[in-house]
Amino acid sequence: MVLIIGHRGARNLWPENSLEGFRRTRDLGVDAVEFDVHLSRDGELVVIHDPSLERTTEGAGPVADRTATELAALGVPGLEAVLDIYAGTSIELHIEIKTDAFGRAYDGLEQRLLDVIARRQLQQQAIVTSFVPGILETVRKLSPTQRVLASLDRRSAELFGGLPGALDRFGAIGNCMVAVEKGLLADSLNLCLRRVGGDHLGAWVPNEADDIAQWLARPIRQITTDRPDVALALRRAS
Repeated sequence: MVLIIGHRGARNLWPENSLEGFRRTRDLGVDAVEFDVHLSRDGELVVIHDPSLERTTEGAGPVADRTATELAALGVPGLEAVLDIYAGTSIELHIEIKTDAFGRAYDGLEQRLLDVIARRQLQQQAIVTSFVPGILETVRKLSPTQRVLASLDRRSAELFGGLPGALDRFGAIGNCMVAVEKGLLADSLNLCLRRVGGDHLGAWVPNEADDIAQWLARPIRQITTDRPDVALALRRAS
C-alpha cells in the first residue's frame, strides 16, 4: 500500500502550514503529514515553508527576524502546537528542515528539533527531511538512529551533477529515504528503484486524480500531495 502524505497540511484544501489545516488533515485519515520548520529570532522552532513572510502572511521580511510571539500573531504556528495536534496518533510526521533567507542552514536547528523529538518520544513517528545533504548528515551525527529523508527536484539534482550524483550523495548517509519531484521521478523511475528501492522511495506532488492514481499503482513507499482527500478516496476504491 502506498502511503499518503498531506503536503504542508494539505495546502490545496486549506491554508498551508496552519493549525486549522493540520487538524483537518489529521481528521482525513492520512498516513502522514509534511511540514516545514525555521528558527525564529529568539531560537524557537516555527512552522512555515518560505524563509520570508510575504507569500503566506500579512507580514514582510525574513522569518528569522521575528520572535516566535510575533510570528504567532501573523499566523505562523510553533512546532510544539503542531505536534500537539498529532499527539496520540500514529500519523507519521515528515518535518522538513529549511534554510534561511540567504540559503544558509540555521545554527543549531538540527539539535533543537532532535531534542523536541526525543522529549516527545517521536523517534519512530518523525522523519526528518531536507534538500540539503549536510543538514541530514548533521541529524545523523547527532542521532544515528533518526529516520531521515532526502528531497530532490531537477534544480537540486543538478547541484550534484545530475540525479545519479545526487543519489550517490544522499545514499552515502545510509538508510536514507528519497522523495523525488514527480516529473523527475517519472523520467527516472527505474534508476531510482534500483538505487533507492521502492520501500524507500516517494513522489511529490501529484495533485490531479489521474496523476495520483498512476502513482498509487507504482511500487513506491509514498506520495506527498496537496489533495490527500482525493488520494485517500482513490486508494479506498482500488
